[in-house]
Amino acid sequence: QVQLVESGGGSVQSGGSLRLSCDVSEYTYDGAVYFAWFRQAPGKEREGVSMIRDHNGYTRYADFVKGRFTISQDNTRNTVYLEMKSLEPEDTAMYYCAARFSYAQSSSLLLASTYTIWGQGTQVTVSS
Repeated sequence: QVQLVESGGGSVQSGGSLRLSCDVSEYTYDGAVYFAWFRQAPGKEREGVSMIRDHNGYTRYADFVKGRFTISQDNTRNTVYLEMKSLEPEDTAMYYCAARFSYAQSSSLLLASTYTIWGQGTQVTVSS
């Protein structure tokens, strides 16, 4: 089964930037594969941040990060990135990389319960 390992988290000031990385182990699958970033702050529910579909690069973003965050995948498909700009204290959370190997409806692309493989997370802290 595919394994995911996140890195790149840290502490930044408001308005700063970070790039998160999700290292993906080698896998073979002939169907749809989705990689996504989720985040969870203390006392809050896990929420979808962004998604990218393997092979075709289709992306989806939560409204609260549009224009600030960018998800991408390297040419070898071994790493999924989340470029974060204009970070705000509200972005402080544990960020998780996740994957699923199934087709999904558009409405579920950022639904955590539909993802079956998860990394350990990387902490992002934004100070004002």
